[in-house]
Amino acid sequence: MFAKVLVANRGEIAVRAFRAAYELGVQTVAVFPWEDRNAVHRIKADEAYLIGEKGHPVRAYLDVAEMIRVAQQCGADAIYPGYGFLSENPELAAACAEAGIIFVGPPADVLQLAGNKVRALAAARAAGIPTLKSTQPSSDIETLVASAEGIGFPVFVKAVAGGGGRGMRRVDAPAALREALSQAMREAEGAFGDPTVFIEQAVGRPRHIEVQILADTQGNTIHLFERDCSIQRRHQKVVEIAPAQHIAPSLREALCRDAVKFAESLNYSCAGTVEFLVETEGERAGEHVFIEMNPRIQVEHTVT
Repeated sequence: MFAKVLVANRGEIAVRAFRAAYELGVQTVAVFPWEDRNAVHRIKADEAYLIGEKGHPVRAYLDVAEMIRVAQQCGADAIYPGYGFLSENPELAAACAEAGIIFVGPPADVLQLAGNKVRALAAARAAGIPTLKSTQPSSDIETLVASAEGIGFPVFVKAVAGGGGRGMRRVDAPAALREALSQAMREAEGAFGDPTVFIEQAVGRPRHIEVQILADTQGNTIHLFERDCSIQRRHQKVVEIAPAQHIAPSLREALCRDAVKFAESLNYSCAGTVEFLVETEGERAGEHVFIEMNPRIQVEHTVT
């Protein structure tokens, strides 16, 4: 167990982390750029340190070297990233390991895998978890168009490094595929610095259900049941409900079982969320498929 934790974040998640640390008897360290000098999270910690350059507050929270510098300066033996900012950045996890600091999250190799949708899908298939048909990732439009012929429409174009609905397009007919690919690739390049996309079979009328998991570093993994996040706008979750309403007990059991199975296959540790789509109509009604994993605590964890 660590004695002092630096929380590499701000706002609600930082305050929640400080509260939990206090309950555990752990000392707390806040970081803040000049623009956040009056923020609540700064005064909730035992210690607080200025980071970054004036005029660049977001950049300050994304600076791995600054987080390591402050942790070493104040004697923190752990860093907790919360959500957003550096929470899914394998560079921070690797830098912590190199500096002998505990990273409160999964190891760097798991962050790299989970952050790449194609690699995560491959890992799910290897673990025997149902997935949708998909192409290999590419940044060449003609290669992707040719690969899509074996999937059938409708499909989704998805950015490999995507998140939050960015770099994603639904395509209902072959004639619209090239334009959708071009749009998604431009958006992915602008948002993530990587235009690589892949094409995935679309579910006709899905429910989006995710499972909260927790894992320690001794190989023990549990689930905390599911959240229904089907109410969305532009692929962004608007309302989450727990437990999911009107699903069969057998489906709930299968979702939770596969979430734990996937996490165990990665030797996952700490909090995470495994996301699934459930078909609600047609021949595959009631069947679920893995879509991705968020290797961190989520904003909506309090719904669980």
